[in-house]
Amino acid sequence: MQAFARLLDIMDELREKCPWDRKQTLQSLRPQTIEEVYELSDAIMADDLHNISKELGDVLLHIVFYVKIGQEKEAFDITDVINLLCDKLIYRHPHVYGAAEVASAGDVVKNWEQLKRTEKDGNKTVLSGVPQSLPALIKAYRIQDKARAVGFDWDKKEDVWQKVDEEIGEFRTELAAMDSGESGARERAEGELGDVLFSVVNAARLWDLNPDTALERTCNKFRDRFTYLELRSKEMGRDLKDMTLAEMDAIWDEAKAKGL
Repeated sequence: MQAFARLLDIMDELREKCPWDRKQTLQSLRPQTIEEVYELSDAIMADDLHNISKELGDVLLHIVFYVKIGQEKEAFDITDVINLLCDKLIYRHPHVYGAAEVASAGDVVKNWEQLKRTEKDGNKTVLSGVPQSLPALIKAYRIQDKARAVGFDWDKKEDVWQKVDEEIGEFRTELAAMDSGESGARERAEGELGDVLFSVVNAARLWDLNPDTALERTCNKFRDRFTYLELRSKEMGRDLKDMTLAEMDAIWDEAKAKGL
């Protein structure tokens, strides 16, 4: 509590005495907040506990900054923010603070979604709580997860593979039409590609795998291996553009053998 009070005092002083802090608005802080959250995400992916602690501090600074501006506008203060959060947590956990009973974490999620729609300022539809500005991969996962919470899901998770195969087939059909120069095929192919990705995300969700985390790991793995390929080729006095695919594959296999 003393540390938090110290932070609030520092924010007050910065807002009053620092020209940069004084000129910030809710809108000017928004892109920086997004950047800070991504930096926290990087630290989490790296399992870097020191930097997780550091980046959490940066995110907390932004929360306090928004609260300070809200207080200046006489709209809300830190007490309002915390009490609203506490009230929401208590209301949405009736199995902890009330008489409701749950059998699993899945029941908790279902209750959570139902309760949100009964709140005065809560979501009026199941999917309205998914921000439009989310990256598409995360948005797809959250949309499907929200739908699942109200029972819109496969009876057997294995059935999803029929949908994945169906979407891949439709995508390949439109790719063939695009290659033949058929009018409108590119737009249809793009739509079918979206359907393929959406169905694969659905499969990942059914097996409790986060597609964003999985793709992030694959991107990092590819970056590490390709960087090794690039540096190794330079050590050999070769240029990647002059190497055959087989030669590059051999170095790629070296990178894999090294655990990259």
